[in-house]
This record gives sequence, structure tokens and C-alpha cells, in this order.
Amino acid sequence: MLAIGCDHGGYELKQEILKHLDERNIAYKDFGCDSTASVDYPVYAKKVCNAILSGECEMGILICGTGIGISITANKFRGIRAALCTDCFCAEATRQHNNANVLALGGRVVGPGLALKIVDTFLDTPFSNDERHIRRIQGMED
Repeated sequence: MLAIGCDHGGYELKQEILKHLDERNIAYKDFGCDSTASVDYPVYAKKVCNAILSGECEMGILICGTGIGISITANKFRGIRAALCTDCFCAEATRQHNNANVLALGGRVVGPGLALKIVDTFLDTPFSNDERHIRRIQGMED
């Protein structure tokens, strides 16, 4: 199960991603927001991160205007490795090397065509399980 959440700056891109997830038959839980009315992104980052940490969801996608604020908030949670990605190379590398469990996107930065490719790359790329990457991830958690 995938957790997804956004603020008002990411609402429109979230709608595109939800349609794409439906087309790919990927199960998700939408934690909001539900419109372009101004809201505070930490609220939605916390909901998505808590769903992952509780085991309700395995991974997440967070979207705000730039992706910066929502990714900073997500990375405050021990066990969350949120990566702000603006291209497919970053999405692939962060899954392979960092075992990132949250993809952050900027709804005002990345267009929907590229965003969907980034989402696919993030979701479809496995963690490498290389010892050096495992060691580095453990170092992040210390």
C-alpha cells in the first residue's frame, strides 16, 4: 500500500498521480489535502510518515509547491528517508542506494509528464542490498 499526501501547491499534481496509480492498479491511501485551498504541509507529511512507520503503508509520495518543505518535515521522522526528486536518475539512485521510502515532488517545479515517469522509476526500482549502502543507511539512523 502506498501513502500519498500533499498541500495546496501539490494538489493538482496529486490528482494526476492518483489517476496514474489507478491505471497501474497500485493500491494507495490518500491522506489529503482535498483542494487548492491553503493548508500547512507538515500536517500531511506527518500523516503519510505515520502510516509508513505504523506499517499501514509501505512507501509514500508527498507533494508541495517545491517539494522542499514537505521533504524536510518527512525527514524529521526516524525511519523515513524522503528524497526530493526532479528527474528519473535521482529517483532510481535514491531507491538503489538509500532505500528511500518517500518520494517528494514539487507540484510547481515538475510537470505531470515527467512527474509520472519519476513516480514509476521510484516505485519500480528495488534497493540494491549492497553492504555499503546498508552500512550508510544504518549511519543515517544513528
